[in-house]
Amino acid sequence: MSDGPTLLIPARPAPPRPQGLRAWGHRVLWGSWGRGLGTLAVLLWAVWALPPLADWALWQAVWRPDAEACQAARGHGACWGMLAEKYRFILLGRYPPEEGWRPGVATALLLALVVASGLRRCWNRWLLLAWALVGTLFLALMAGGVAGWTPVPTERWGGLPLTLLLSTLSIMLACPLAVALALGRRSQMPAIRGLCGLYVELVRGVPLISVLFMASFLFPLFLPVGVTPDVLVRVLLGIALFAAAYLAETVRAGLQSVPQGQVEAARSVGLGWWATQRWVVLPQALAAVVPGLMNSFISVFKDSSLITIVSLYELTGSLGLALSGDPVWRPFMLEGYFFITAIYFGVCAAMSRYSLWIEQQQARSRAR
Repeated sequence: MSDGPTLLIPARPAPPRPQGLRAWGHRVLWGSWGRGLGTLAVLLWAVWALPPLADWALWQAVWRPDAEACQAARGHGACWGMLAEKYRFILLGRYPPEEGWRPGVATALLLALVVASGLRRCWNRWLLLAWALVGTLFLALMAGGVAGWTPVPTERWGGLPLTLLLSTLSIMLACPLAVALALGRRSQMPAIRGLCGLYVELVRGVPLISVLFMASFLFPLFLPVGVTPDVLVRVLLGIALFAAAYLAETVRAGLQSVPQGQVEAARSVGLGWWATQRWVVLPQALAAVVPGLMNSFISVFKDSSLITIVSLYELTGSLGLALSGDPVWRPFMLEGYFFITAIYFGVCAAMSRYSLWIEQQQARSRAR
């Protein structure tokens, strides 16, 4: 008995995926009872809070640097004119005003290089050379003493350039040390494993303020007489060593997430321990903990505000320095803090979005 003819059912296209603003709102804002109630609560809060806030920040605000008008508007309007009067001091600290273009150019170069370093098309061997050149030029512009530029000691550096310098260099120094500590904590040698564990637990058990204090005031006591590193170098090393302890635990978590079969497969093809860690284990481990690493980077950027205790004035310290000795504009420090908050939020939000972009790229590579 022969089978009948086979009926071929034609392929049908996949159901279309909803796109646009309405689909996004259904997915994020009102796709379920919980989301709908949360959205409603936020809308009710916005109706209650935003009108008076807009009235204070916009409609009743004073935008020109007029101290009398700001005093008259106190209590019902913001004084953004204070920023027009003090913005240079807040952004650049005690740097000489007549040389203000130098930290401006240095900051622009550093920011441009940081942004370029996040672009995949720039990931080549020339990027290291660019970092060396921009780093040298940044220090030359800030310190002076070359090309006829007036020398400026590091004690007078401040504001946004100092914040970016400390956070960027601290992260660059902390990352390789953190990887070494994480590998050391998983070492088969008890001495190395114990020393790395002792360092991580000891540093994580003290606040950053105490580390900065010791780096600034106690560290020179252990050096030979007459040898005193610059205070900026000491603070930089203190922040880097502190951040490395936290990053090491994040990297160690990533190392533990790599299956043992990956290591065994690498050994079976003849790779040694260093080659296995470099080509097999570390790429997977670091990719698995991108959110944790970025969270630590954001913490380093924000914790740089603590260096005020050692008389280095970054953004927050420069704001206090600009207004503490000026009784005319001191009552409007709240507006200054809003300005500083906007800068910190912008940088941290950009770092967070970049972390999400990396995660999306990893998801695409795994889906192939």
